[in-house]
Amino acid sequence: MSEQTQEWKPSVNPWFMIMPVMIATFMYALDETVANVALPHIAGSYSVSSQESIWVLTSYLMASSIVIPMIDFLCRFFGRKNLFMLAVFVFTIASFLCGISSSIGMIVLARALQGFGGGCLMPMAQAVTMESFSGEERNKAMAIFGMVVVVAPILGPILGGWITENWSWPYIFFINIPVGCLCILLAKKYLEDPPYAKKQPDTHLDKFGFLWLCVWLVPLQIVFDKGNDADWFNAPWICKLTAVAVIGAILFFYSQVKGKNTLVKLDVLKDRNYIFGTGMLIMVNAVLLASLAILPQMLQYLMGYDSFLSGLAIAPRGLGSLTASVIFGCVGGRISYRNYGLIGLLCLASGGWMLGLLNLQINPMNIAIPNFIFGMGLIFSFMPITTLSCITLRNDQMTNASGLQNLLKTIGGAVGTSLVATMISRFSQIHQNGLVKNMTELNPVFAERFQMFTGSFIHQAGDMMSSAHLAGKMLYNQLVQQSTLCAYMTTFKIFAVACFILIPFMFLLKGEQKNPE
Repeated sequence: MSEQTQEWKPSVNPWFMIMPVMIATFMYALDETVANVALPHIAGSYSVSSQESIWVLTSYLMASSIVIPMIDFLCRFFGRKNLFMLAVFVFTIASFLCGISSSIGMIVLARALQGFGGGCLMPMAQAVTMESFSGEERNKAMAIFGMVVVVAPILGPILGGWITENWSWPYIFFINIPVGCLCILLAKKYLEDPPYAKKQPDTHLDKFGFLWLCVWLVPLQIVFDKGNDADWFNAPWICKLTAVAVIGAILFFYSQVKGKNTLVKLDVLKDRNYIFGTGMLIMVNAVLLASLAILPQMLQYLMGYDSFLSGLAIAPRGLGSLTASVIFGCVGGRISYRNYGLIGLLCLASGGWMLGLLNLQINPMNIAIPNFIFGMGLIFSFMPITTLSCITLRNDQMTNASGLQNLLKTIGGAVGTSLVATMISRFSQIHQNGLVKNMTELNPVFAERFQMFTGSFIHQAGDMMSSAHLAGKMLYNQLVQQSTLCAYMTTFKIFAVACFILIPFMFLLKGEQKNPE
């Protein structure tokens, strides 16, 4: 790669240049979670079960996962600026189709189309941000990028809940239309392509790579989505689909190593910063999406929050992310990326551990404070790790590296979201088995509580036997509630331990340095 290519700078102000990609990234990341709280309303509109409505979420993620590795090819085929505008256009049209869908099949297909358009946006935004800035300005730009990627999924349930409660669920998709039009206009005016991201002749699609990618990711997403309900590998069809996904993954990576004009270039995996940084980002993304999945559930099922309030309870996480972004923008390079990452992982671990100490007698501040700390940790870890993972790569490798990295992060998030449902279920059973041993008359606390409830039900039941039966049912319900709470607490503590484990890996990443030529 020539010196001229490596030192390319945009002719327009780079802050104007990243505006459309940041807005589009926010729109894409928001739509990952904005439909979560609207699923019961969507299921009711089409008279389908809650399990069938889940495909509204998974079709979006599945399509995004498939298109992400194709970013480098698509950029060379269309040119990155043209691809960006095309992706936003597809995403916007698909959002309109989601809002006017008349059946569950139509909205699932529209969400898949939305995922195909949206999956291109985040890797391109990351590449544009990394290429357009250097030094202190890159620190500020990456802080904004990190805030967008982290805050948008957090705001999704809040915005989705408010729109669904006050308007109607189709408007969670209709709001993308004016935003998409604005992105296209800004991109047409400000976005520029460096020489290595322009449309290139004789660009061919890796057809076999694309085939094996679909064989890998489509069954994998179904396994993640349905595995817990089917009791995982106790179901033969889960075993078969998993085998197909594993074979597809092996053939995909084999085709990328041996083939020419491949979908992704795996030579970036030779870079130590990239391989360790990507591995850490996979874990952080898994913790982020898994915690976003279970915290609203805990607040709704155990605390009695409605969908909007449970989403609103996560708002301090977004405030923490915003605070961390401001701190990073002001302090900048006076603290090394490595130290930022260490602070971030410590904040994630501390916030997770504090959430693991919750009980049913908490007040809102007990939820707000650990979420605020957790939000700060997301920015302080996500931003420097993302930067360090790509800082030793050449600029012409950025688009390909960003696509592969986002694919693996998406898979990590799917794994985390799926495993956390199993963790809650299994830990609840374990804690219930431990607590039920205390439900005996030899336990004075249980005996006293049983007698108190029996006495309180005597007028309602009419006789002692029926009253004792009702008292037993109430105590068992409390047992189930306590065991479920303990399961959530254990899971949050596991998140904290996972973040503590990542801390030594920060020392394996090389510090700031100029990109190699």
